[in-house]
Amino acid sequence: MRVTGVEMRDFRTYARAQARLGSGLTVVHGPNGAGKSNLLEAIYFGCTGRSPRTRSDRELVRFGEGATRVTVTIEQDGREHTLSVGYSTPAPGRPAVKRMSADGAPVERLIDVPVRPLISVFVPDRLELLKGPPALRRAHLDQFVAALWPVRADTRRRYSRVLAQRNALLARISSGRSGRGALATWDRELASAAIALREDRAEAVGLLAEPFATRAEKLGVNGTLTLEYRPRSAAAGEDEFVAELEGRLDSDLERGFSGHGPHRDELAILREGRELRVYGSQGEQRLALLALLLAERSVLAVERGATPLMLLDDVMSELDAARRELLAQELSGGGQSVIATTDVEDVPGAGSPAVARIAIAPGSVLQEAAAA
Repeated sequence: MRVTGVEMRDFRTYARAQARLGSGLTVVHGPNGAGKSNLLEAIYFGCTGRSPRTRSDRELVRFGEGATRVTVTIEQDGREHTLSVGYSTPAPGRPAVKRMSADGAPVERLIDVPVRPLISVFVPDRLELLKGPPALRRAHLDQFVAALWPVRADTRRRYSRVLAQRNALLARISSGRSGRGALATWDRELASAAIALREDRAEAVGLLAEPFATRAEKLGVNGTLTLEYRPRSAAAGEDEFVAELEGRLDSDLERGFSGHGPHRDELAILREGRELRVYGSQGEQRLALLALLLAERSVLAVERGATPLMLLDDVMSELDAARRELLAQELSGGGQSVIATTDVEDVPGAGSPAVARIAIAPGSVLQEAAAA
């Protein structure tokens, strides 16, 4: 499976534009502000239905327009498929409308579409994954679990639903509208979902730990980097988890919500036992993030038999020549990659006939060289 092209209509700075991707590496180049990041964002949006840069779909609509649409073309086993995402901004008396389709048929979520490619993205804003609150790392880990084992994707959703029900019941108990005895059923349900979610996360981190450390070392990070999953609960099973909840009930009632469970877990990234988000430089954090995404890519390639499409924005400018070569070697191992850069010379091998090149000028795309 590979993404062969993307078409944009009124997306960010593009009125109408399209681009063809190579089967291996595609280099997108142009001056700052020309729209390179917007092209990568459109590919991601067309494959997932969301942006890697903003939570507001309104920001994706070209200034002065009321709607945007992105269509991604995919080739699988010699057959062509399309994914399409359209968004219309709110109008007086009408809400915003977002529609997604696969091969012309409406779908609720692109994640459920069999022909949707796996996709990974490195953008400068994603450093918040390392530097930001634990919730960002939990969400990222859960997304990786869902990509790794699609049948387990509902575990996190089930936990969230039960947690919301328990929190609502805590509020009713605090206000005197319900008794504590009603919690037993929800505590048991929460325990079941929590243990399953914790096991999924721990297994995923176990698969990632070695390839992450290896790639961090290859990229030249000083010291040994490790991933450490830190679950809030130490329960060996459901009964022990229920006991933990019961022991914290008074504090939960005082706060009005559940303060214990996987929604408080942490994924720590450590260098020599110290948290990189606190003790690492921004350059080291960038390398660690890149190593994590490359490790996830390699694990998915082995476990799913499909290498994710990797989108890399403004990554080469922060790497020295040796690290650029190492990254190029990693990406040449298989799968598709799209790198955005201001200078083609920053990408080793960019002049090869096997590499597709796309030149970007403000609001326009020029297919400079198709891959041989």
